Amino acid sequence: MIKKERHVLVIFPHPDDEAFGVSGTISSYRDMGVPVTYACLTLGEMGRNLGNPPFANRETLPQIRKEELKNACKAMGLDDLRMMGFRDKTIEFEDDEKMVKVVADLIEETNPSLVISFYPGLAVHPDHDATARAVVRAIRRMPEMERPALYTLAFANNTVEVLGEPDVIHDVTAKADKKVATLNAHASQTVWMMKEMEKKLEELDPDALKWLNYERFYTYRWDQDFE
Repeated sequence: MIKKERHVLVIFPHPDDEAFGVSGTISSYRDMGVPVTYACLTLGEMGRNLGNPPFANRETLPQIRKEELKNACKAMGLDDLRMMGFRDKTIEFEDDEKMVKVVADLIEETNPSLVISFYPGLAVHPDHDATARAVVRAIRRMPEMERPALYTLAFANNTVEVLGEPDVIHDVTAKADKKVATLNAHASQTVWMMKEMEKKLEELDPDALKWLNYERFYTYRWDQDFE
């Protein structure tokens, strides 16, 4: 069962980060009437997929991904999208204190009871990890009684070895159609993956169904320091 929150703040670096792991959860919160703010740090300008045959180049891809992101938010019923204006593949090089302030300002403005982001060091991509570091540092500096809960995504190969199994599992079966629509909205990056995934879903592949219907999170434990 998904707990009703006061306000949920989602912070990821790239368009489509939300689609894979939390779109069913976001849709669930929105259908419960919970306000959700999504802060997307970049427009994914350095995304590897330009189409086959190519339908984009490095100059046009940002605008394409911007529109895809807007459409993905519509699919989830999310109307508070913040495009933060950073450049793809540069988050890891931004000043740490600058990024912490970005997160702290978002938290101060939205006053969330829950923040969703990546787990630092276990999110594979440098931008993912840099975003996660800023989120953890910003929340850690808050008075303990004022901290929102922090749900994190982790998918490095050694995740279970380090953290064990996820402690929060959301059944989003009822939002599967919205999750698929969100993924399809990011067509420049997902079209080939979704063709294969939809084939697996038609075949009732158990791993594909598990991925579609359940979203898994690690509640960040403040007694564990990633640094």
